[in-house]
Order: sequence, then structure tokens, then C-alpha cells
Amino acid sequence: MTIGVLKEPTSEARVSVLPEAVIALIKTGHRVLVEQGAGEAAFASDDEYQKAGAELVTREEIWQADCLLGIQHPENMPIGQLNEKILIGIYQPLFQKILMEQWASAGITSFSLDMLPRTTRAQSMDVLSSQANIAGYKSVLLAAATYPRYFPLFMTAAGSIAPARVLVLGAGVAGLQAIATARRLGAVVEVFDTRPAVKEEVKSLGAKFIEVEGAADPGQAGGYAVEQTDEFKRRQQQKIAESIAKADIVITTAQIPGKAAPVLVLDSMLDAMREGSVIVDLAAATGGNTTKTENNKTIRYKGLTIIGNSNLAATLPSDASKLYGKNIRQFLALITSDAGSIKLNWEDDLVKGACITHGKVLVHERVKTL
Repeated sequence: MTIGVLKEPTSEARVSVLPEAVIALIKTGHRVLVEQGAGEAAFASDDEYQKAGAELVTREEIWQADCLLGIQHPENMPIGQLNEKILIGIYQPLFQKILMEQWASAGITSFSLDMLPRTTRAQSMDVLSSQANIAGYKSVLLAAATYPRYFPLFMTAAGSIAPARVLVLGAGVAGLQAIATARRLGAVVEVFDTRPAVKEEVKSLGAKFIEVEGAADPGQAGGYAVEQTDEFKRRQQQKIAESIAKADIVITTAQIPGKAAPVLVLDSMLDAMREGSVIVDLAAATGGNTTKTENNKTIRYKGLTIIGNSNLAATLPSDASKLYGKNIRQFLALITSDAGSIKLNWEDDLVKGACITHGKVLVHERVKTL
């Protein structure tokens, strides 16, 4: 099979496959085409790709590949020329139904890896987790660089400085990494999550878990967060208000697939925070967890700094691309034979769960019912 590595839009620094992954793909029988300049923002030169065995091609030539790898939606894609081609990336189809219908009509088979079921078998190809891990780490570093005070406890001859208090909303992959990073920097950390099952993980990292009774069971959501009742939200807001008034740093990560991010931090809570405090909102792309979040913007509100950024993984493009490339290779192994040809097993829950369009039909049930 001929695999094409697309150059991402200018706003995206990552690349789907680094040269080291090209070597592995060629060993498994694939021919690899790489669009010129695809890896530059991730510090992977065209020369490195050529040394790895890839063929450098233009934007016009890359569409010849049987399978096109990317991260974001490809820009200026000649949809009409892509009948029976395979696209693999992170396409957020629950927010892009019209585009997915266009792809289906064009005969494109698309796999969106953000739709993979969150099962044990899927962990090696779970792009959401690999990228969220990086985002959680970077969110705390960004907050520390913005916060006008120390993170750790300092005891000096000139006096003592109390440690920063960090509040993390959501203890998924990003939240857990944010907890670990904040603790390494010496902060005192409190954590909210709607899933009581994460309590032990939070405590093992040295943070305090603040529990709210009556959370909806996430067991039927495939590992993703679920919508909560109004009564639970009321109790949750009350608990958050108590903690946020004492917090210096807030990292918010709460998202629900296919829906706007839940607003957890209200104006009254923001007003209760002391000047100089920092909020980093990783759910900004779907509306944000605060009332003031703006995606891809840093705003000031009554002495607070609110950073809206859902793509922090791209600020560490080399390692983010390396991990993404490993996820991609694992998924490719799932949909190809030992000889390197396409072999789609529709009985496999991972193949079925990630496929959005196939055979000129929108096949993903959740996307169809939007």
C-alpha cells in the first residue's frame, strides 16, 4: 500500500509520521510518500525523510497515495479525486457531520482516531490519551510561567513563601498528568472529577480528591465522560466554588464527546479568585469550562489570566509527533494484512468504532444520528 504523509495546516506544528516511523512502515511493505515540508515544524527535515526511505512529493502528487495520514482536516483537499482513498486523522466528526457527508459522497473511507472505543486493546493507538498527556504537562508549565508567584514552598532568611494551590477540574489523562507535574513543582493540588473510580489514582499522585455524591454512571459511555443531572451540577458548582476561592492556578480539562464543554467555572467563582491567579482551559475548542474562555486566546479578567488552548500538545511537536506516529502505526497494523494491503475487518470493534465513512455511506452510528 502507498501511504501519504500530509503537511498540516500552518496552525499545526505536529506531523503524523516522523522519519523513524517511515523506516518501520517501509519494513512492513508499504511505500511512503511525504509532502515536501511536512515535518519542518516538528524539526524533521525533508532530508531525514529521504534518508529513511520516503519519497518527497508535492501537494498535487500526495493525493496519489492509497492511504493519507494526517492530524487536522486537510486543507485544499481535492475531494472529487479521492474515491476509494483512505484518510486517517483526528477529524472530530461529532462536530463535522456536513463535512463527513461530503467525504462519504466522494467515496472516501475515513477513520477518525478520536472515535476509537476507550478499551484496553485500543490503548496503543489511543491518540487522545497520548496527546492529552502532553497537554496536561504543558498546561502546568504554562501556568507556572504566567503565575506571578512561586509554585513550591520556600523558606529563606527573608521569610517564607507559601506553596501555590492548584485546582484541577477533570482527572482524565490530561488532568492526571497536570496533577503529577504540579506536584513535582511543589504545589498543593486539589482535584474534581465526576468519576469516583479515579479517586485512588488522584490520591496516589499526592493530591486531594474532592468528591461530589450522585454522579451518573459512565460505564456505558465507552470510557468517555457523560452528561450529569442538574442536581449533581448544582452540588458540584457549590464544591468548586469553595475550592476555587482558595486556588491560585486552575487547570480545566472537562469535555463530553459531541457536546459543548460543561461550564464549571461561573462569573461568581472568577470574581472570588485573587488577582494574579491563572486558569488554563484545555476544553477551549468546545466552548471552554469557564464563562470567559476564548479559544486560542489569552484574556485578562479582573486581574486573572485565562488561557484558552485545546492544542497544547502541538507546542511540543517533536515528542507529540513521535507518540502520534506510534498510535498511527498500531492502527495501520490493525487494518492491513502482513503483505501490506488493506484488510478491513468490520467485526473488529476498533475498526468499526473509528470508521466514519465507507462505501459512499456515512457509517458511524453516533455521527449519523446527530
